[in-house]
Amino acid sequence: MKKNRIATVIAAAFLITAVTACGGASYADGEYEGQSSIYEGEDDGNGAGYGVVKITITGGAVTACEYHTYEPDGTLKDEDYGKQNGEVANKDFYNKAQRAVKACEKYAAQYAQSGSLKDVDAISGATISYNEFEEAVKDALSKAKQ
Repeated sequence: MKKNRIATVIAAAFLITAVTACGGASYADGEYEGQSSIYEGEDDGNGAGYGVVKITITGGAVTACEYHTYEPDGTLKDEDYGKQNGEVANKDFYNKAQRAVKACEKYAAQYAQSGSLKDVDAISGATISYNEFEEAVKDALSKAKQ
């Protein structure tokens, strides 16, 4: 009898740990898109925009993730982000902008691998992108909740 009680306590503790680790939510399989709010940018408008994440959930867990950032007007931040009139006018600014663009892939890959925002490390120089990523993921997950 005592062994059954101990087994029950252990099973309950395991279940509580599993539910807590998943944030207590269960998610429906499918593809979901989430978007962050628009960040107004620094005083000079640099960094303004928003992020969009697309996640795939299979078996109740995140199995794939894509993340991109956009200018407030909807223009994708890509290899031209940070240029002025198609030219690299300020190399430091361009490099910082491109660091943020490249961070998008890393954030998505880390999240797809672990399935937890806690395991996604913010990259120096791309903190705004990270904040937008986190907000967009939470938006997508809210749509996937069962």
